[in-house]
Amino acid sequence: MAHECISVFDIFKIGVGPSSSHTLGPWRAALRFLHDLEAAGRLSAVSRLQVLLYGSLAKTGHGHGTDIAVLLGLCGDDPVTFDVNQITPKIDAIRRNRKMTVAGKYEIDFDPMEDVTFLFEESLPFHPNALTFLVTFNDGEQRAATYYSIGGGFVVQEGENGSSANQVDLPFPIDTARQLLQWCIKTGYSISELVMENEHAWRPEAETRAGVLNIWRVMQECTYRGCHTTGELPGGLKVARRAAALNKKLLKGRTYTDYASWIEAIRAGGEHFTYTLDWVSCFALAVNEENASFGRVVTAPTNGAAGVIPAVLQYFIAFCDGLHEDKILQFLLTASEIGSIFKKRSTISAAMGGCQAEIGVSSAMAAAALTECLGGSQRQVLMAAEIAMEHHLGLTCDPIGGLVQVPCIERNTMGAIKAITASQLALQSNPELAKVSLDAVVKTMWETALDMNSKYKETSDGGLAVNIPISLSEC
Repeated sequence: MAHECISVFDIFKIGVGPSSSHTLGPWRAALRFLHDLEAAGRLSAVSRLQVLLYGSLAKTGHGHGTDIAVLLGLCGDDPVTFDVNQITPKIDAIRRNRKMTVAGKYEIDFDPMEDVTFLFEESLPFHPNALTFLVTFNDGEQRAATYYSIGGGFVVQEGENGSSANQVDLPFPIDTARQLLQWCIKTGYSISELVMENEHAWRPEAETRAGVLNIWRVMQECTYRGCHTTGELPGGLKVARRAAALNKKLLKGRTYTDYASWIEAIRAGGEHFTYTLDWVSCFALAVNEENASFGRVVTAPTNGAAGVIPAVLQYFIAFCDGLHEDKILQFLLTASEIGSIFKKRSTISAAMGGCQAEIGVSSAMAAAALTECLGGSQRQVLMAAEIAMEHHLGLTCDPIGGLVQVPCIERNTMGAIKAITASQLALQSNPELAKVSLDAVVKTMWETALDMNSKYKETSDGGLAVNIPISLSEC
């Protein structure tokens, strides 16, 4: 039986907000399309490009910046390294001049108003997040290529088996929580140790450590930046950023210019329940306000849910003395394995499963990671993940105005708090007596996703998106 191989760096990706499936995925699809053209020796012969956005990508594409992401991808820009401060000037220049430099090399005529089409009423059968690139060459030949953004920044091309990419021979192949537990029992490894052993199939341990710590660095910088940035979020909803004001209030107006002194001041503020609760919310708000502002974030496992894992990790660091490299590695490696199980057995795409697939999965990942770092057994780790997801089942995705702002940002605070609660419950419980397994809740989540009405799957056609009196024209 072939096992889908998912690395920690597939679950955690550095990119740009506001959406992994609607921004990062289409951006990566555009880069893949350019790569294929170059491999065929046809990149320099491009005379015209057109982009068709289907289904969910069309319905919430403006709010998620899908068109912007595609343009940047076609320009050959890398979402990991591109200066986010240059996004607006670059897109404005393309719109103003009606010119695009394909792959940063070949200038062609390109009018976003004409060459990017939002097909609001059309959807392709494989996945709601579909886009097609149409290319015309100088000799008149035309080609088309269709890609699907299947959640968390993962992209597959039409006709491609999504599990065939990234295949390696893993020492411990895992598709289910049951298999994960069996390997842990057989080897005596913790979940994070097992993950590290599997990562050796891709690269040396030193590279994995460096890469995971770099993921943490981006999370850390994003959280700190979000806690110190004021103003209003873009998009027209006029949502005020709240993390900076809360940060200032909790620190009684004191400011700290570096992360280490900031964390030390937070830790010194006490351990009162409401104080801790406020900081967890502040951390989550900070990350997702950055995400909503086209800032640099880590997909964890999606952008819409990018604040949950950093918030719980910051909680562990500030209130559980977790500022140690080995503990941070342990946390992120454990979280990634839980995320990969959901990716393999269910979905991490809100367009397929609603917000249970984003906030629910990230909460389960964070709960598991925190539990292992606090000394929980492998069974308690899986129990924590199950508890967190169990209480997100059925959560809908209904972004107002198609923007990843309301209710998305606050949902990250809820996911983080539920993760901590789930961890505490698991640590104080005997997992042998648990009535629900993680595999059962993963299966239930997928069945719930299949039953869920499409208007609650990131289309902005239902829920809060249609019951809050805000016109899409305002956005």
